[in-house]
Amino acid sequence: MKIAIIGSRGYPYVYSGYETFVKELSERLVQKNIQVKVYCHKNLFKDRPKTVKGIELVYIPTIETKSLSQLIHSFFSILHACFSKTDIVLVVNAANGPFGIITRVFRKPTLINVDGLEWLRPKWKGLGAKYFYFAAKMATKLYDVIITDAEEMRKVYLREFKKDSTVIAYGANISPSLNPGLINSFNLDPRGYYLIVGRLIPDNNADLIVEGFIRSNSTKKLVIVGDVPYQDNYADSIKSKANSNIIFLGYITNSEILAELYHNCFAYLHGHEFGGTNPTMLKAMASNCAILALDTVFNREMLMNGKYGLFFEKNTAPLAALIQQVEQKNDLMDEIRKTSATGLTEKYNWDHITDAYISVFNKLVSGS
Repeated sequence: MKIAIIGSRGYPYVYSGYETFVKELSERLVQKNIQVKVYCHKNLFKDRPKTVKGIELVYIPTIETKSLSQLIHSFFSILHACFSKTDIVLVVNAANGPFGIITRVFRKPTLINVDGLEWLRPKWKGLGAKYFYFAAKMATKLYDVIITDAEEMRKVYLREFKKDSTVIAYGANISPSLNPGLINSFNLDPRGYYLIVGRLIPDNNADLIVEGFIRSNSTKKLVIVGDVPYQDNYADSIKSKANSNIIFLGYITNSEILAELYHNCFAYLHGHEFGGTNPTMLKAMASNCAILALDTVFNREMLMNGKYGLFFEKNTAPLAALIQQVEQKNDLMDEIRKTSATGLTEKYNWDHITDAYISVFNKLVSGS
């Protein structure tokens, strides 16, 4: 069986949820003797080997613009895959929904992982939001199988588009703290800081979390990992709050350092609003973090309605109050840390996820 994976930045370029997904899935598929081809953004790779760990890599150029680079790249990648000896095309990102017409014309079995509610995200206003809604709708009509990563996301697609989907979550690898001293270079003490990990975009609500932290008068620090790769007024306004207790580290590319930032935080603050199964919160759970999350249906599904974390409303006052409360309840926070990783049930296990995708592939190949 030959699988082409399209819609991420490529492999092994681990940058965000899509790339992590492609890495974990591709490597496991190859181990099961399935041929995998990953389409990569040519400009992101200085070295361009034809294969890595048995995964075939195809480098497709694109026009580098904030809004169109991924769409252009996906369009040409899908064309290339359709002219190749590929059995199944796996596409990620609902923005690629309209391109299902290409695989349909070429009669290539296809599935698409639609991810989150892009059309609701504040960064896509007007025409952008309308396109993402249209693209998601087209995905439900043009692709053979729709993959959603959470039961709550499945409900959204049933409600909005009258289309059922196969639920396959993202995964995480549980790992212990190996070198806590790595946080010393940031002048941080274990359990002496809160942690945010994610892009500085409105729907991740870093502004609300920073304001809630300030209002709480916490004696701990707030560490923000992440940024945006372009000039942005929203991100700049948040970063203007930097001081000795609010620390912006930008992108952390060293996975060992990032792991220790997770492991040693007092609590991980999660403000992501419109996704399904969120990779950064999975990472926090895998690192035995105490988690304070924005109260959404997606976050409730991941944390099993509070069994593996606490929730705050989308308002600075309730968040400030929660911060004040948890700093007086060390026993509660210790208990959450002890149980957090146990929330990573089988559906968040990469081996189980891989088997679920293989099951879908087999059904597509057999035509059932």
